[in-house]
This record gives sequence, C-alpha cells and structure tokens, in this order.
Amino acid sequence: MSKKLLLTSVALSFVLASVGTANAQIKIGIGAPITGPNATYGAQFKNGVEMAVEEINAAGGVNGQKLEIVIGDDVSDPKQGVSVANKFAAEGVKFVVGHFNSGVSIPASEIYEEAGILQISPTSTNPTYTERGLWNTFRICGRDDQQAVIAGAFLLDKFKGKKVAILHDKTPYGKGLADETKKVINAKGLNETLYEGINPGEKDYSALVSKLKQSGIDLVYWGGLHTEAGLIIRQMRDQGLSAQFMGPDGIVSAEFASIAGPGAEGTLMTFNADPRKNPNAKDAVAKFRARSIEPEAYTLYSYAAVQVLKQAADEAKSSDGKKIANVMHSGKTFKTVLGDQSFDKKGDITRPDYVVYVWKKDANGKIDYTGNELTN
Repeated sequence: MSKKLLLTSVALSFVLASVGTANAQIKIGIGAPITGPNATYGAQFKNGVEMAVEEINAAGGVNGQKLEIVIGDDVSDPKQGVSVANKFAAEGVKFVVGHFNSGVSIPASEIYEEAGILQISPTSTNPTYTERGLWNTFRICGRDDQQAVIAGAFLLDKFKGKKVAILHDKTPYGKGLADETKKVINAKGLNETLYEGINPGEKDYSALVSKLKQSGIDLVYWGGLHTEAGLIIRQMRDQGLSAQFMGPDGIVSAEFASIAGPGAEGTLMTFNADPRKNPNAKDAVAKFRARSIEPEAYTLYSYAAVQVLKQAADEAKSSDGKKIANVMHSGKTFKTVLGDQSFDKKGDITRPDYVVYVWKKDANGKIDYTGNELTN
C-alpha cells in the first residue's frame, strides 16, 4: 500500500470513527417486572420511560446524543434482577430506571455501582437502598420510614384502643414497611394483637383469615403488594370478616380492585399525592390518554426519573454516571411532571408527599382511589 493510500485510509477511519461517536446512542435500561404477578407495574415503568425518551430524543437528545432503551425483565425476583444488572453492564447501559421491588433494587445496585451505572428507582422504598453510602443509588419516591409515619399517625388517630393485625409478605419492601409502621404505633402505645408474615404467591389464606376472626381484629395493616392484598380481602369478606383493611403504595393498581372484588371498597391506602392532578403533568397526562394509556400509579414517576437524568446529564455535560450523580447530589432542583424535585446526599428526594386514600365506587360503579384523598 502506498504512503498516500495509507494516509487516506487512516483519515477515512478517523472520519468514520468521529461520525460513529457523534451518532452514538446513550443506553438507558428499564429494570422491572415485565412479566409475572407484578407486570402491571412493569408496564407503568415502560410506558413512562418510553414517552419521556421519545420526547427527549425529538428535542435533540442528551448532549446531542439520542437515548436508546434496553429492557430487562426481572420478574420481581432478586436473582433475576442481578442477571438483568449484569446484562445491562455488559451492554454498556449508562442509566437504569428501576427496579420496582426494593428486594431487587438492593442487590442489583451493587452490580451497577461496580459498572459505573447510575440507578434511579421510581418505587423502591426500603431505606437500605440509599443508606449504604453507594454513589449511584437514587429514588424519586419516598421511603418506608416516611410512609410509615403517615400510616401510623392515621392508625393512632382512628384505631387507638382497637385490635390491629400487622401482616407482611416477608420481602424487604413489605416487611420493612410493616416493621416501620409497627414502630410508629408501638411508640405511642398502640400494640398489635397479631403480627404475621405470609408467603407471597399463595392463593389460600383461609387459615390466616380464621386466625384474624378468632382474634377479633378490627383493622388489618398490610405490608406488601396488590395481588396478595386482594386475595386476603376477598377471603376475609367471604368468611364474613368485615375488619378495616389498610395497605401501602404497593397496592396502587387497578388490578387490586379486580382481585379483591366488591370487598375492596373502603380499603385505606397510603400513596403519594396523585401525580395526574399535578399541574406540571397536564400535558404529559393528555399525551398518554391520547394514546389510550392511563398514566396511573408509577407511570409519571418513571417519566420524571428520565427527566431528572436528562437535566443532570446536561448540567454535567457528560453521560458519565459519577459526574451526573454529583449533580444530583448537589441539591439542584429538577423540573419534572411531579413538580420540582431535588435529592439529598444519600439519593433520597427531599420532599416526599404521602397522603391517605380510601378506595370507593365512582359514578360508574368502579372501585378506585382516584380523587379519594383523606389527608393532605
């Protein structure tokens, strides 16, 4: 090869490499239960991230680069979550929106930290997730100990002197939340009559319901997700147990009422102020509904997570996870569909906004929590 041809070849390679760099995409992972019993939440994650990414890419991307979505189905299983994390690391993912379950987010986050991947969860509330001093863990929701304060205060106000049962699903999320709520009410003199852990995935809770009846329980506080909650309520009502039921943000799904049936009516629930009613979400909600997608529960939280990542990356002028994390830890305020959001040094949001809802029938006879806030 002549010297001239060699130089031309080198120059062409440089040009091609430069073009490749300019057009390179930034990979963003969605870590969620796309299949399995919690797939309804995985769909919310997917809808929220996809809409946000579509809009960001249409506006020019992040620092001139487009976002490319990579999906990892963790099936709400910690081992599968670790597999998803390793897959994301191998594929060069820079950011992850996920995971849904605290029990999945916690082990996966260690893989992400080592791989330089920044993780922001729309739903993982167990305090451990952000309490370990990892640089890469953020959440755009509140924590169990914050949610428990609201639930506990409500129980102390309305059920002091009553017989309370505390049930949980033995997961870091469910048990963690049950234990935090237990601490709050115990500290003020309300001691539970019954404290039980159940096995998620079971279908028959008749023995548990019999124990609740025999104990004369007035209220059941549940730490766990919507499937088991719905089954327990249905079987409570079938056995003639009319005790009040209270659950956390893990039951915030239309599927809860479908599983529980008519007995879902009157269920109490702690969740954040409905993001669909936030003025900052008006345009996004309209776009979702125009596509026949109801942005319930965590759809807008996932959307907001991507908004935060975009703004922090622009501020950092980089797609490097640590540089973006430094911006997020700085106390900077981010504009999102949830309103202004900022994070503390641990990666927790600085303004959690839990309230209490009651599930009621609407004008069409559908049992829903929308618009049924009991506290502000």
